[in-house]
Amino acid sequence: MTEKRLSGKSIVITGGSRGIGKTIAETFLKSGANVVISSRSSDELEDTANELSHFGEIHDIRADVSSQQDVIALRDYTLKLYEKIDVLVNAAAIQGPIGPLTEVDIDHWISCVHIDLVGTALCCKAVLPIMQRQNSGKIINFSGGGATSARPNFTAYASSKAAVVKFTEALASEVAQYNIDVNAIAPGVVKTRMLQEVVAAGERAGKQELSQVEKAIQNGGTPPQLAANLALFLASDESNGITGRLISALWDDWRTPDFRDRLLQDLSLYTLRRIDGRNFTGVAH
Repeated sequence: MTEKRLSGKSIVITGGSRGIGKTIAETFLKSGANVVISSRSSDELEDTANELSHFGEIHDIRADVSSQQDVIALRDYTLKLYEKIDVLVNAAAIQGPIGPLTEVDIDHWISCVHIDLVGTALCCKAVLPIMQRQNSGKIINFSGGGATSARPNFTAYASSKAAVVKFTEALASEVAQYNIDVNAIAPGVVKTRMLQEVVAAGERAGKQELSQVEKAIQNGGTPPQLAANLALFLASDESNGITGRLISALWDDWRTPDFRDRLLQDLSLYTLRRIDGRNFTGVAH
């Protein structure tokens, strides 16, 4: 039997109808949480809620995270059910236009930033007053490809996801006094609809990117369960005090006590910094 590490917790997961968000919802339900999932597709939401209902209590509500009205409705719906929000998982995202900046649809580019960055900020803004009154809370955001290294032809997605990381770090410092931990996950190359979008884009994605994605599809990609397991850790009391970090579900050994101790002791670890030879040298100590 799965340990009920989130027993009694009230959790909101945006983008919870498919992909990584759906896997997180299932993992959290098995851990005893009460889960509310949202996405822009009512049909997908209903199917997912029905599929996962035998794991625990799950509710769904359609919401576009780039709409402040929808986000407030999502928050109020959750409060009506549980009178609290313990954890927010911002998994809703789109990849945006693929191709050189000079050739992409700028409205599509802006829409990507609105959903991936502004949507994350709107959801945080909506739930933070609740968490502040509770004097506790966990917020889990998502980074993505291009956030920490150059990713040509994906400027909208890379820019918004890099911004999410810095937003995570700034917000974590802002709300630390309320015992609210805010972290971001780098999930790896998970086999979701986004990979199929890259394949469909063909040469607009660039030869190297296309080759890497095709290889990931062939070998199954990074299992979404890795991100879900990390999200479970960040949502649980085991991660208390770890905040403002970007943690890789694939590469970081976050399960070990040593790793957690290092995060609590060195505030510069697993953050985005300019390696300048002065403040941050990039040399391991």
